[in-house]
Amino acid sequence: MAQLEGYYFSAALSCTFLVSCLLFSAFSRALREPYMDEIFHLPQAQRYCEGHFSLSQWDPMITTLPGLYLVSVGVVKPAIWIFGWSEHVVCSIGMLRFVNLLFSVGNFYLLYLLFRKVQPRNKAASSIQRVLSTLTLAVFPTLYFFNFLYYTEAGSMFFTLFAYLMCLYGNHKTSAFLGFCGFMFRQTNIIWAVFCAGNVIAQKLTEAWKTELQKKEDRLPPIKGPFATFRKILQFLLAYSMSFKNLSVLFRLTWPYILLGFLFCAFVVVNGGIVIGDRSSHEACLHFPQLFYFFSFTLFFSFPHLLSPGKIKTFLSLVWKRRILFFVVTLVSVFLVWKFTYAHKYLLADNRHYTFYVWKRVFQRYEIVKYLLVPAYVFAGWSIADSLKSKSVFWNLMFFICLFIVIVPQKLLEFRYFILPYVIYRLNIPLPPTSRLVCELSCYAIVNFITFYLFLNKTFQWPNSQDIQRFMW
Repeated sequence: MAQLEGYYFSAALSCTFLVSCLLFSAFSRALREPYMDEIFHLPQAQRYCEGHFSLSQWDPMITTLPGLYLVSVGVVKPAIWIFGWSEHVVCSIGMLRFVNLLFSVGNFYLLYLLFRKVQPRNKAASSIQRVLSTLTLAVFPTLYFFNFLYYTEAGSMFFTLFAYLMCLYGNHKTSAFLGFCGFMFRQTNIIWAVFCAGNVIAQKLTEAWKTELQKKEDRLPPIKGPFATFRKILQFLLAYSMSFKNLSVLFRLTWPYILLGFLFCAFVVVNGGIVIGDRSSHEACLHFPQLFYFFSFTLFFSFPHLLSPGKIKTFLSLVWKRRILFFVVTLVSVFLVWKFTYAHKYLLADNRHYTFYVWKRVFQRYEIVKYLLVPAYVFAGWSIADSLKSKSVFWNLMFFICLFIVIVPQKLLEFRYFILPYVIYRLNIPLPPTSRLVCELSCYAIVNFITFYLFLNKTFQWPNSQDIQRFMW
């Protein structure tokens, strides 16, 4: 069976890479000049490729650290010595974009290894399910599209997934180093290094929690009430954190991540903030509805697993049973939508992104729409939490804290910000039946086809510009 699974994996990877190469060729023919954020990334990478690393050569419009450019130079530069190619060829737009295609192959392999590590190995999880899950996430539309442009998404995903894999294998020094590499691609990736540390802490807390439950099972009467479990967990965490022995064990396991956290804090102090370069368009704020947008995004792309008549029936039954709790949650959600909804200037002005049309045709058409969607947000959030019930309460706590810190401070509604949390979420839900995976993969293929067709063929121009514009994520 293991050998057969290897054949399935090799076939899936080979076919995906072949299709990607064909699409890359189509992109290269249609897009011979830098597009969108590439107008900043590509020239900067070419300066690095030519050996110009001084700060005076840095484009102030770039807001991320130079990880993408450094790795790109390390990948393409040896071609000068190995193949005798000229610097003009190896530092060309096509070669630099191809670096992300190589990252996509690495991401495919890492996703497969993560599925094998995260998901329990039992008879219920077949080889087909693991390989299909890997293939599905590898062609996840929002991620897959950016494999063909010179953006930070593919490399950011690679180092973050690699760090997560090393964390699961217990190699925490390597995981922290890879987390630093991910941070060099995008500063917010530091939160996923924290998540890796949180994963270690959650594992230890879960073990201690199980032991505590076994001790108290016969000695103490059960605590009753709607928040009984919450109170017990809070008491347990307080008692656990008061033990020097417990804290020392956690420190010995997580010190590489703690060191990385100190380096990040030093960077923020020296830099004067998390963003480098142009900060005017990247101001942090408490944009709580970003959570609701992420829940909707996840429900849309994981609908075969999260949306079914049975799920809706269970949800409605639970709402009726705990109607006061859900009423309070709904009221709080309405308040957060009312007071903390922001529309970034890029969202309102740039009609090349899908988010522009989502905002214009859904949220801007009628003011009341954003409030009417609150019940759907509550259902989506509950459905996501319900799909993660196989994970421990401490793992869920760590994940949702990191999710909150990553997306809530972002003022701009941008689907790219949802890629990493979505992939980590999707990795950790139980492997769905093959029929649902096929449905999910088919939907991803359709969305990808439409996206690539629109980008390559349905071009348009702005009134005061001769440049060709394209629709994209």
